[in-house]
Amino acid sequence: MKLALGLEVYNKAQLNLPIEAIKAAEQCGYHSVWTAEAYGSDALSPLAYLAAHTKKIKLGTAVIQVAARTPASAAMSAMTIDALAGGNRTIIGLGVSGPQIVEGWYGQPWGSPHHWLRDYVAIMRKVFEREHPLEHAGAQLRLPFTGTGSIGEGKALKSILHPTEGIQIWIASGAPLNTALAAEVADGWLPMGYGPHGLAIHGKNLEKGFSKRAANTVPRSEFQLFTNLTVEITENIQEAINKRKPMTAMYVGGMGSEEHNFHRDSMSRRGFTDQAKTIQERWLAGDKEGAIEAVPDEYIDSGGLFGTPERIRERYPLTIHEGATGQIIRSTDVATIELMADIIGEHSGLE
Repeated sequence: MKLALGLEVYNKAQLNLPIEAIKAAEQCGYHSVWTAEAYGSDALSPLAYLAAHTKKIKLGTAVIQVAARTPASAAMSAMTIDALAGGNRTIIGLGVSGPQIVEGWYGQPWGSPHHWLRDYVAIMRKVFEREHPLEHAGAQLRLPFTGTGSIGEGKALKSILHPTEGIQIWIASGAPLNTALAAEVADGWLPMGYGPHGLAIHGKNLEKGFSKRAANTVPRSEFQLFTNLTVEITENIQEAINKRKPMTAMYVGGMGSEEHNFHRDSMSRRGFTDQAKTIQERWLAGDKEGAIEAVPDEYIDSGGLFGTPERIRERYPLTIHEGATGQIIRSTDVATIELMADIIGEHSGLE
């Protein structure tokens, strides 16, 4: 099991990267560190900064939103960051976000999330490969552009910068179609709401994608599947659970419309259908406190490790879910980062 560090700095009013925690994770042998974005700080700029402060830990986005930038622009950023980092360190995790952000913040059409991702990955691959000038005729994206407003002078180009080897593309998803797409075209998958029954829920869709996997894609045996795990060393477990409910309520209740909310759907897939519905109904009705109260303790506790080091160590096996190859730890506490490295070492026979 690989360990990774997930940074929750994108949803704050001030950007503050926990450099000491990141360096501790690298020292402890963590596989990667991950940034994110919503509608504030972006996910790519911090990786360039971290490239100067680290030596070997991989630098990933979980995720960048595909509507935020063109795939060629995302590929340019990935190549630049990887060159600054010394090569073979950059992972670009892609996600579609939701229609409220896509159309309200970025001014892009929601379109088809599936086609967005399929075209996006294909174009990024072509940029990295540099085999031919960039051309693409997809269902959602076409290069050179010839649509409304075009003057017909678009030219197929090839990247001036030669990328270093090893830049990876992962997909974040929860719905069946894009989960299958991740297994078909990506190097890894960042599932939304995997849980202890994740493979039973998503395995069929993954197999559909693997059956279509092209020969020039990394072998299935190297495909990565990283889940999220919040960890907090504390004497007050209930307090640790309670302080995570507001964020959960906001995502399940308000990060999306009544029709399109992937976080609500993710909660439902983990067996909390009625609670997810109640949370969304209350949030959209303006009853945020009621939505927070509706978040079940079990949902938070099952997705994290809270308590003394002894309780965390004891409960850790419950967080190992079939099919997962890595865990993204949500903590900036150095003692917690070191504890998880010790626990993983014990379970891997490396103590």
